Amino acid sequence: MDTLAGLQLFIRVVETGSFSKASADLGITQPTATKHVAALEKRLGARLFHRSTRGVTPTEVGTAYYHKAKAIARELEDADNLAALMQSRVQGTLRISTSVAFGRRVMTPLVLRFMQQHPGLQIDLSFDDRYVNLVEQGVDLAVRMGRLADSSLGARYLGLNPWVLVASAAYLARRGRPDTPAALADHDALIYSSVQGDERWHFSGADGRSLQVPVKGPLRSNNLSALLAAARAGLGLAALPNYVAQASVRNGAVVPLLEQWSLPSQEIHAVFSSPRLVPTKVSGFVDFLQHQFDGDWWAADATIVE
Repeated sequence: MDTLAGLQLFIRVVETGSFSKASADLGITQPTATKHVAALEKRLGARLFHRSTRGVTPTEVGTAYYHKAKAIARELEDADNLAALMQSRVQGTLRISTSVAFGRRVMTPLVLRFMQQHPGLQIDLSFDDRYVNLVEQGVDLAVRMGRLADSSLGARYLGLNPWVLVASAAYLARRGRPDTPAALADHDALIYSSVQGDERWHFSGADGRSLQVPVKGPLRSNNLSALLAAARAGLGLAALPNYVAQASVRNGAVVPLLEQWSLPSQEIHAVFSSPRLVPTKVSGFVDFLQHQFDGDWWAADATIVE
């Protein structure tokens, strides 16, 4: 029997005046209770109870030990209650990791809105396009794009991140507007090396056809904002997430192309360190995110920061 269980047994024996009642309360046998108290007396080198046919009463040492044990039990109960209270409220520090572009443009306004709803919460928001080990780096939650590998991590599907092909009007006036994916062979491509690193763009048609188109061009970058800037400057065609291109499409700096064809969408997931015993601060934020990526979420002014 561990120390905590032993303290609880000792307290119940004092309060009930009976080994049999105390053991019944704790769901153990009377011989087990008697044996444990005897071992406790041996360890302390003092008798804790006077035993008689009418029951047991604490000795002077036993009474003093009882008051100390009772105080310890109350402290442990208070600690348990505090842990339960913290688990029931969205509070403490929530450490979030996400990619640079998505974090700056999408996650930042969402995090700020969530903080306004939960003023007792502190946020540690980090941006990194590299893979982040949640456990090793002490991250509570990561928002990740693409399909997830099998793992022991907990995860919640949030929505889809669609992409669009864009170019500036000046580029199209100079080079012409492609009307099929195959026509991209005659155009300059601005290549996102983190996803389109094989220099092939993948398209799906409304009729279910799939095409892989080799592309080439003057710029490769792992930064989406750099590719958008190059497209706005008329340097070529860029395949970008809608949340990156949306404002520039809206103000006419770039125009969408091949709208009858679709680029692959990425799944958006919230990932956390374990699917079990998820802290309320994590589950609360995941529940909040679950409602943010419905429909054309990338077109919502309140969601996107430029």
